[in-house]
Amino acid sequence: MIRGAVALSFGAVAFLVAGKPSARGEVRVEKVAYFGQPNCYRLTNGVVEAIVTTDVGPRVIRYGLVGGRNLFAEMPDDVVSTELGDWKPMGGHRLWHAPEAKPRTYSPDNEPVKFEAVGADAIRLTQKVEPATGIEKEMLVRMDAEGTGVTVTHKLTNRGLWPVDLAPWALTIVAGGGVTILPQEPFRSHDDYLLPARPMVLWHYTDLTDPRWTLGKRYIRLRTDEKLNYAQKIGIQNKQGWAAYLLDKVLFVKRFPFVEGRAYPDEGCNTETFTKGSFMEVETLGPMHRLAPGESALHVEKWYLFPNVDIGTTEATLDAAITPLLSLATPAP
Repeated sequence: MIRGAVALSFGAVAFLVAGKPSARGEVRVEKVAYFGQPNCYRLTNGVVEAIVTTDVGPRVIRYGLVGGRNLFAEMPDDVVSTELGDWKPMGGHRLWHAPEAKPRTYSPDNEPVKFEAVGADAIRLTQKVEPATGIEKEMLVRMDAEGTGVTVTHKLTNRGLWPVDLAPWALTIVAGGGVTILPQEPFRSHDDYLLPARPMVLWHYTDLTDPRWTLGKRYIRLRTDEKLNYAQKIGIQNKQGWAAYLLDKVLFVKRFPFVEGRAYPDEGCNTETFTKGSFMEVETLGPMHRLAPGESALHVEKWYLFPNVDIGTTEATLDAAITPLLSLATPAP
């Protein structure tokens, strides 16, 4: 545990970093007050910062460049009522277990979580076992010493008395006003290849004529629109191993593995995106597991931020902007 840390307002923390930047190759962890909660912890290397909550969660509530805006949404007042109690979206990044079902998936995460510093550059957050499901959720958040990289290891453990079928599901509620970018599998002519290669799953409420969608040869895009307060969602089988969200010319990239030959939830999806009004989620999923009591399933994401990204107005300009950046985003382990 980190001892002797002093709770600071976010403004005080930003001043501290600006005045005394982390040394090159150094990650600092400090206790801060943020999001109306007194017991948050902040990791920073002087370039990027991530803030986790310990009064609720596990949750990463902020990810952004130092001195820049939060790429994650902050939703302190929203509530979803279920048979298990009130679940609060809150915003930020969370861990669920798929496939989605109510009330099981919406088990409340409104209580304090166990916090542990892991070395000098990581924080482990462990939730109490969910009473109704017997599942224990854990996130290990590790920051690179340089650059903007953050590795999030998601872990689900069956603490119940019988086997459970599930998949780890990593969901990020991003700040509204931007566009999600998903890769298509590489285009190949019918003359070269005959078998299908781009599995896409639609929900009952998905409408591909909705103006928020842009479906191209190389990319699928979904933007938020606060005037269109009804839901849109798709899922894809994504072997390219990345998804992105662009907001105010800052590109948030997730890298994650695809395990060939394994079954994935939601008719084979490992990447999904959902919007409603200004709400947007960028979601990734691990393969399905049958967990015997005491067994765990892991799913890893690697995050990056790239500033000053202009994707232009066409798929060609998008491709020219994003391709060199993806080469700098090392895949998740």
